[in-house]
Amino acid sequence: MRRFVFLSFAFVTALSSTAQDTNKEKPATAWKTGGMFTLMGGQSGTRNWAPTGSEKLTFTGSASLNLFATKKWGKNTWDNTADLSYATVYARSIKTRKLDDKIDLYSKFSHSFANNLAWGLVGSLRTQFSNGYDFTETPKKRISGFFAPAYIVFSPGLQYATNNNTFGVHVGPHVRWVVVTNAPYSLNYQGGVKPDGTTERTLADLYSVEPGREVRVEGGMFLSALFKKEIVKNVTYRTRLDITSDVIEADNFVETDIYWTNTFTMSVNKWLKVNYSFDLYEDENVTMFGPAKNESRTQMRSLLGVGLGVSF
Repeated sequence: MRRFVFLSFAFVTALSSTAQDTNKEKPATAWKTGGMFTLMGGQSGTRNWAPTGSEKLTFTGSASLNLFATKKWGKNTWDNTADLSYATVYARSIKTRKLDDKIDLYSKFSHSFANNLAWGLVGSLRTQFSNGYDFTETPKKRISGFFAPAYIVFSPGLQYATNNNTFGVHVGPHVRWVVVTNAPYSLNYQGGVKPDGTTERTLADLYSVEPGREVRVEGGMFLSALFKKEIVKNVTYRTRLDITSDVIEADNFVETDIYWTNTFTMSVNKWLKVNYSFDLYEDENVTMFGPAKNESRTQMRSLLGVGLGVSF
């Protein structure tokens, strides 16, 4: 959480400084920057409420910072976005747990050669701010952290975009690095041997990364599609779909991973916002689910919030 606060402050300060002197006309090739910071919360509780059978009290809180920076010159365009978010929930039975934790940086360079078509490069980085734990084990087991894992993608390719930039797609070969550099040997027990005699898996192994190498390199084809539009008045929908294939480390000739992120933002007035976000992630190399906690499963996360939003 401290990393999120620090990065949020740094980004807001940097963008605020570039936004000064707004009365002066900027050249056409100048950077265009902006973003939105939202702070949302929710609460529910019961006391002597027959349908629930017991007292229940929960609090949820979330913060998100969405930034963009775009530069155009000649036939070239460089688009950059940063999506940072963190959310927690408090309940008497489980105390405080994370609901959301995301660092998602995305950069796309385009050189136009025909109407709506361009050659270009895409780079992205995804990781999280703080540690995540499996609370079903005693003691709780660390299963994620900052750069544990991190996904770094680089892809040259062919791009298409509509005239109003509502929709864009990039297709081409790619290289992806799956990184677990933050304590990849994380274990609860000395030597990884549990009291019942079974062997504990290292953190890196949960993501099919060898702890000694700390990085798994994948390669294949890559598709990245973006869509953003005000679908009805004061309601904006933003989505990104990344599909990566791997033919280097794949066990079955080729493996396909999917990352799909969606955000609906409704502006009630200048300050009050309603946000709904939904993320889906499919990766056969993340094997920590199922009865034996050695299977891959489709990962999904959704969050609905009402709170304050500031655009700049």
